[in-house]
Amino acid sequence: MESLWIAALFAVFTWWFSTGLVLLLDTLPHTTFRWSLLVSSLLALTALAGLAHTADQTTLAGTYCAFTCALLIWGWHELSFLTGWITGTRRTPVAASVQGWPRLKAAVQAIIWHELAIAASGVLILALTWNAPNPVGAWTFVVLWLLRISAKLNLFLGVRNLSEEFLPTHLAYMGSFFRRRRMNWLFPFAVGAATWVATLMVMAALAPTTEPVRAVGITLVATMLVLAIVEHGLLVLPFTATALWRWAMQKRAGTASAPAASAPALPVSAGPSTSGSAKTA
Repeated sequence: MESLWIAALFAVFTWWFSTGLVLLLDTLPHTTFRWSLLVSSLLALTALAGLAHTADQTTLAGTYCAFTCALLIWGWHELSFLTGWITGTRRTPVAASVQGWPRLKAAVQAIIWHELAIAASGVLILALTWNAPNPVGAWTFVVLWLLRISAKLNLFLGVRNLSEEFLPTHLAYMGSFFRRRRMNWLFPFAVGAATWVATLMVMAALAPTTEPVRAVGITLVATMLVLAIVEHGLLVLPFTATALWRWAMQKRAGTASAPAASAPALPVSAGPSTSGSAKTA
């Protein structure tokens, strides 16, 4: 039982710290983005190799390594998006009068390369770990992927807290695709389904017939799922999660004075070509 608590605490700390680190790097001057993305890309490539290496390992070290590798790849996607390197074909806001299908189309255009990059990574990770005895890395990435899609859809349909403070100046136009409402029809279904899956995972981890190492792997993934559910809850509750990462966002106010239209000093055309190359917060 103690090993499961350690796994849960490890997942919580890694989620909190990695999210904060991405936010912190995004507050630095645009001239640093190239170096941040270079280091992150090297880590992501190393993580892919790590997933392939640990896929056949059923040890405790292999389980933690696979989990961490999945987060490194996910962190690359988060950083490449927030720095504006891989976003979409549209980089302008949508008018408030645009509704329905045109608004959805515009929203998809704004994030299409980002979504395709995540999908490519997901397919690659599944291929590397398919039918392998250690699927923790794949489980972790898929949970982050599905719950992030859910969060984006809920922001599009409307929630109380839009978390606009997490958007850097050069992505301020993304806020035009959000809608402020007390609730939307998708939210209870998404949270309900995620809670049901999380409950089944916790029960499986606690089952006496589950092998200890497998129980730790399930706990790591289940903790990420629970954290994603909490993040969903913060979308509709009367308070935000900004305080959790205040240490990482304290420079955001200073960079807010930069021109909103300024784009990061990165080759925009590189986005599509690197989409095959990771929170939620």
